[in-house]
Amino acid sequence: MTRRHASCSCGQLALTAEGEPLRVSVCHCLECQRRSGSVFAVQARFPADAVAIRGQAGAYARTGDEGTSCTFHFCPRCGTTVYFVPDAIPGVVSVPVGVFADPGFPPPRVSVYEARRHAWVRLPEDIEHID
Repeated sequence: MTRRHASCSCGQLALTAEGEPLRVSVCHCLECQRRSGSVFAVQARFPADAVAIRGQAGAYARTGDEGTSCTFHFCPRCGTTVYFVPDAIPGVVSVPVGVFADPGFPPPRVSVYEARRHAWVRLPEDIEHID
């Protein structure tokens, strides 16, 4: 079984995810743009029982473009968001793909909130487009 490790910049907050992600997606919503500091965010969903977390985390609940909330968990020392829990998807933990620091991580298969996508952003042609 695949085991992937993710951590914040300073290493204080980390997680291990067992198995393949349920979904890897690109999100162009304005809140993900603000959260990531980029023009989109890429995240992987895992079953909550496949994720082990270690370290101390701060939390911040954010409401997205459709009105649903996620609670983002970040390192109080370096500020890196390591995982988040979407209220609308019970039993799932989402992890920003960048915290895995793994260029071999599976690519996204879904792109959401494309109405907010920056015009110059190009994605794989075989990706599913929503919005």
